[in-house]
Amino acid sequence: MIRLMFTIVAGVVLGLVVHLVSVLALPRIATQDAYSRLTPMTKVNAVTQLPLADPNTSPMPFMDPAFALAICRYDLSGGPIKLTVPVSQAYTSVSFYTRNEIAYYAINDRSAGRKVIELDLMTEAQHSELPEDEEVTAADRLIIDSPATTGLILMKALAPEPGLMPQAQASLAASSCKVQTEPVAAKQEAPPPLPVPAPPPTARKR
Repeated sequence: MIRLMFTIVAGVVLGLVVHLVSVLALPRIATQDAYSRLTPMTKVNAVTQLPLADPNTSPMPFMDPAFALAICRYDLSGGPIKLTVPVSQAYTSVSFYTRNEIAYYAINDRSAGRKVIELDLMTEAQHSELPEDEEVTAADRLIIDSPATTGLILMKALAPEPGLMPQAQASLAASSCKVQTEPVAAKQEAPPPLPVPAPPPTARKR
């Protein structure tokens, strides 16, 4: 009886371990994950608009037909990326994913509080190499640290009505995602004020 119970418990534990390992390993070994499916239709460090949601041709599952979608498949090995996304009239959001589809940051037009969502994406190592003078507040410059060199940026613009879809697509078409080719320059100090000229001598009365 004890041997039978031991066999049952061992089988249950072994099944749980196999299930847990398979679930954790699936995103890494899957050949049809989002990154792999989007690679043939996207360019590295560039914004690519996705076709409207269609059950038969959707490149990703669970696409909402009320949203225009665009993807930036980024690679930070060549340097940090500057991302700019104009805000649409209804709603705009930007989400960041690792190569293994793990979401690590998201921002929308409400939280940005601006007409253009603008930020710098870089690795932690690249962030640490910035000059100290470049450490500015998030209100002036938003810096996002990517946990990996490669990943995906998903941009979404809402079209509340079907007739507004062209406007949502146009806002994403104006987005840009490109490597910063110019090195980050340290802030320059303001030049010293020019000397104030002495007043002209007054003529003496005779």
